[in-house]
Amino acid sequence: MAKQTNIRLDDAVKAAAEDRAKRRGLTLQGYVADLIEADVNQARAAFMAGAATFLAQYSDEFEAEVGEDRYPGLPPEGQAESAPRDAA
Repeated sequence: MAKQTNIRLDDAVKAAAEDRAKRRGLTLQGYVADLIEADVNQARAAFMAGAATFLAQYSDEFEAEVGEDRYPGLPPEGQAESAPRDAA
């Protein structure tokens, strides 16, 4: 669900933004929404790349601390429990 947000721009910035929006075939609202979405997605991608690098760098330490039992309570791989045939 989209929510409405109000922003204040000085006249020169608003005119330039409207011009750029028009050149892209967008409304000012669509142009601003696209800019914000691109910035958020870029920040998310940068975070995920950093997290992947961090995990790769410290994978040996994590393995030593956590070990192979990453999902306690579940049977080890290859030993999946099967439900009885008469189970509902």
